[in-house]
Amino acid sequence: MRVSFDRITIAPELCGGRPCIRGLRFPVSRLLGLLAAGETPESILEAYPYLEREDITQALEYAATLAGAEAAALP
Repeated sequence: MRVSFDRITIAPELCGGRPCIRGLRFPVSRLLGLLAAGETPESILEAYPYLEREDITQALEYAATLAGAEAAALP
């Protein structure tokens, strides 16, 4: 699993400090929501040409890391 996420940025002035893709006003949660709704990486890249395939991969890795950390904290 990746230790650092160079494509995930968190800045108070962007999207209320929520994690975003590369400093864009595109929250990681929005990207994950599109995938969860059944969109394919190809359809997302076509609809949002400023995103890159690695953005999608890293967003999924970020979510997996967070889910793993939360699961480890459960009793």
